[in-house]
Formats: sequence, structure tokens, C-alpha cells
Amino acid sequence: MLPTRFLLQVSLAPGWFACCRSAVSAVTNISTYRFAELTGLKALREELQASCKAWSLKGTILLSTEGINLFVAGAADSIAGLLARLRLIPGLEDLAPKVSLSDSQPFNRMLVRLKKEIISFGVEAVRPADYTSPKIAPKELKRWLDEGRAVTLLDTRNDYEVKLGTFKGAIDPDIKTFRGFPGFVRGLPAELKDQPVVMFCTGGIRCEKAGPFMEMEGFRQIYQLDGGILKYFEECGGAHYDGDCFVFDQRVGVDPALCESDHAVCFACLAPLDATDQEDPRFVQGRSCPHCFKSEPELLAGRIASREARLREVCAPLPGSVPLENRRPVNIPAGHDGRALLEVLIDLFPQVSPAEWEARCEAGRFVNYGGVVRSKDHIVRAGERVVQVFPPDVEPPVATDIRVLHEDEALIVVRKPAPLPMHASGRFHRNTLQYLMNLACDPPHVPRPVHRLDANTTGIVLFARTRHFCRLLQRQFIEGTVDKRYLVRVTGHPTNDRFFSEAPISAEPQRLGTHWIDEESGQASRTDFEVIERRADGTALLEARLLTGRTNQIRIHLWHLGHPVAGDPAYLPDGRLGDTQTLDVEAPPLQLHAWKLSFHHPRSGEPMHFETERPCWA
Repeated sequence: MLPTRFLLQVSLAPGWFACCRSAVSAVTNISTYRFAELTGLKALREELQASCKAWSLKGTILLSTEGINLFVAGAADSIAGLLARLRLIPGLEDLAPKVSLSDSQPFNRMLVRLKKEIISFGVEAVRPADYTSPKIAPKELKRWLDEGRAVTLLDTRNDYEVKLGTFKGAIDPDIKTFRGFPGFVRGLPAELKDQPVVMFCTGGIRCEKAGPFMEMEGFRQIYQLDGGILKYFEECGGAHYDGDCFVFDQRVGVDPALCESDHAVCFACLAPLDATDQEDPRFVQGRSCPHCFKSEPELLAGRIASREARLREVCAPLPGSVPLENRRPVNIPAGHDGRALLEVLIDLFPQVSPAEWEARCEAGRFVNYGGVVRSKDHIVRAGERVVQVFPPDVEPPVATDIRVLHEDEALIVVRKPAPLPMHASGRFHRNTLQYLMNLACDPPHVPRPVHRLDANTTGIVLFARTRHFCRLLQRQFIEGTVDKRYLVRVTGHPTNDRFFSEAPISAEPQRLGTHWIDEESGQASRTDFEVIERRADGTALLEARLLTGRTNQIRIHLWHLGHPVAGDPAYLPDGRLGDTQTLDVEAPPLQLHAWKLSFHHPRSGEPMHFETERPCWA
């Protein structure tokens, strides 16, 4: 505590006991600011933090090289001690606070912070310590208004402050933060530049910057209300003012008698709430109020817009357009334990020639996680992970019009364009849907694909937000409770309007990674088809329903039936196989589209149904 001689020198604002509450039991609240050139801020911060804690004060003190701004509450003698200390600082000698009383402590903790500006404005040319606009005393403004003098009143506060109350007829700038004020001023009518304008705020600090700025913009009769609304209340009451004044503590607002009002505040949007607002079912403490409440469709639309905006950001430019070394692990299955690395690679990836694998081994392209190079003769062990290193290279461009259909706490549903690989493979490492989704989503919730689509196939893809939700959704796919329907255009007209294929599909890819019908050891598969339209050009539009989920299942079954998918670069007419896997962006599209998807939400269990618009070819 400071010596008594300091306490005797302290003077508080005149008339501060005039509040409607008992001065004996009330907590003293002060607010004040001063623009002055301050130095030694770090040491001052530490001293004030310790002193305020010792005095049991709570609130916020902002220190900057441009001055001080504070809102503090506590016992009257402690407040006096703080003011006495501050008035010893050069430039703050006549610091005069605005004082009010409250029944309880309005602040939760004591903070002393160093800031670039004590009131954030963002215009460096404005320096209130050197110059401020002329001030008008509260009683003088009241006299002007009583006389009906032609004057424009300009509120410089944020939108949520204005909602609680303002001067009658005042201009509301409708800004979210004070940094939006310069833009608002530049949009004011030119005729105001020659008319008297009186600006005001809670305590006057904003006007110290707003006034000089308006003068810089050509306004010639600018006045700022001395002491702001609070001093006006103190000297003039509520004349010419509607409502209360918003304050930045737990009182929320004070009335013209400087007594705490019965308002609450929405901590989501900061809007002040009267008794009617607080009884509204849309008011949920800490979450929403009638002013900011959004229905679930509105919230969903906001989430979708935000995610799509982020996807556009990460796609421009595409990550793979910048050469970068890439690494991809090779997991050694149990059945290949004890074999040479080259043999394992040839066996696991037959689509790549043995000569190519040998060349990669000799080039030192395979290392372990410690960075040790593994030769082609390296003996692998079951469960070992060998890393293949890909030299820096530019990846082929891909389609990027990824659309979000739904997003909640458990899942994300997107419409995948084509060509766009789902995951790293072949020439693609970073230009993949998984990589782009990872960049567009905030960690640690990396989206996990529940199922996959071919790089050339468009349509609905389901992602889970966590591993747990992914397991629950994948179980539905395994158990066959998910309804997956595709649109597909094929060459030729099928004999029947409804037909199916149960041809088994090879478990392992062969030439160029292509799967095909394997009657002896293939995996059981079934696809049901229904003709939607038979077209004059010799093609037909079908709906395909997957009952199993084998790689390239629809394409292989239709190819086997003699009706290959239009635009397919791999499964060609007359039973031929092509030599292309992923199409170029400019190439005619594969006319296969994941159209509809139905499943049960992994958290609520409610049925979820998604259907996209038809592609242009359909």
C-alpha cells in the first residue's frame, strides 16, 4: 500500500456518491485513459500487476507508448492508491477517472497488458498525444440540443454497444470494431464536411482518434464530447438520450444515473439483452441470443461456405505444382517375410516393370525410417516399412471444384470432381483429394475417407472427422446397410431394362494396375443395373447399385457384359484394355458418377440421404 500522504492527495470525480446504491457496501469502478508518451513499460507493467494484486483490484490496464487505458474495480482506498501511483508518471499527473458503484466486483481477474495502441484504430498518422479535435462540454452539448441547433451527432462505438442506447437521432456507423471506422467515414456524404459534427463514445477515448482522422478527411467542424456518454450522464442525466450505456464489465450497462442496468450480454455476439431477450428461447447462455441465433440450416450453410472457401485457398496453386521430394511407405506383408526387397516389390506391384523396380533400387530410392539406403538384395521382415523416395517433380494438374454437401461434428460429405485421385498413387503425391482435405481442415481432426472413388469418377465421397466415427461408418459399408447408387453412360443398349452381374473380380491388380474378371480366385461381387434412358446415339444411361465394393467394380462388370463405360481409358470396347489410368484434365470425362448415398449417422443414428445434381452428360 502507498503511504497515507499519497492517499490524501487523491481526488475522485465530483458527485460520485450520487449513485442510487449505498456507498458503504458498493464496489468502486473507475474508467479512464490518457494519451501521453510513456516509457519503461515492461517494468511498469510488472509493478502495476503486483500492486493491483496486493490491493485486491480487478480489471484491465492497457499500457502503450501512446498512453494508458483502464477499467478497474475494488475497494475505494485501493482505487485511490492506484490513482496516486499513476499520477506520479510523467504525462498522467492530472489523470481524472469516471467513477461509478456496483454491488459486486464486475471483473473476474486483474490484467495489465502492453499494447501497440491503447485503442486499436490502425491509422498511424493519428497521434492524440500531439493533437485532438476541439471538445464540447456535456452541458454545452445539452444546451445545443435543447435549443434545437443544427448539429450532426455521430456515434463512434461498435454495433453491439449502440444497441443498448445512444443519443436521439445520432448516426450509427454499424461497425464491428473501431478499425472499421475509417472506412465508414470515407463513405459519409460530402455535405457533412461543412456542418458541425459532434462525435461521442463511452468515455471519450475513441473520439480522441476519430476526430483528428475526420479532420484529415476534410471535415471542418468536428467536436468531441468531453468525457463521453458517462460524463454526460454524470452532469446532464438522460436528456436527449435513449436507453443505457454499454460498459465493458459484468454490469453490461449503466443507466443515466450511473446505476447498473438489468441487461445481460450475449457472449457469442456481445449484444446487450433486456428482460424480453433473456426470456427468448433462442437465448442460450454462452452460445446464442435472439440477435445472433442461427437455425441448423443456416449454421450448416455457414460451415459449408467456410470449408469451400478454404478448399479454394489450398488449391490455388495446387500443392503438386511446386517440385518437392515425396516419400511413400511400402508395408511388408507377413507372406513376404525373409524375401529380397526387389522380389517383394515386383510381387506387390506388378503394374510396374521389374526393370523399373531394379533401376529404382540401384538409384538408392529405398530407405528405412532412419535414412539408411536399402539395396535390392535387402532381406525384408514382416511388418517392416521401407520408404520409397521420389525425386522432386511437378505433378499433373487435377480438377479442383470440390463441393461440400454436408459437414457436422462427425462427418464431411463432398462432391469429388474428376480427374482427382483419392490418395497418393502413381504420379500423384499431393494433388489428391485426401491431401487437399487435410490442408483445408484444422488439426487434429484430419478427415478420414470412409470409402473411395476412382480418380476418374465424380460424385459423393464420405469422410469421417475421427477414427471412431470412421470405424462406425465403415462397418455399415461392410454389413451392406449403405445404399450406393451411380449414374453411368454405356456404349450399346442392354437387352433388358434390369440386369445384374455377379462376375468375380481379381483381388490383385495386374497390367498397369488394372483389375479384371477372375472366375477361379476372384472376389465375389454384385452390381445391379437399371436402364434410365436408351439414346439415339447408341448409348444408354443406367443407374448402378453396388452391393459389394470391389475396385473398379461397375466399370469391370459393364466391360465384361459388353457395355463399357463411355470415356473409360482402361476398359475399352471389344474386351480390350487401355494403357491410361488417370485422365488428363482436358480429356473427355469418364461418364460414371456417384449419384446417391444413404447411411445412418454414426452419432445420432438418424438416416442420412444425399443426392447430387446430374453431370452434364447425364
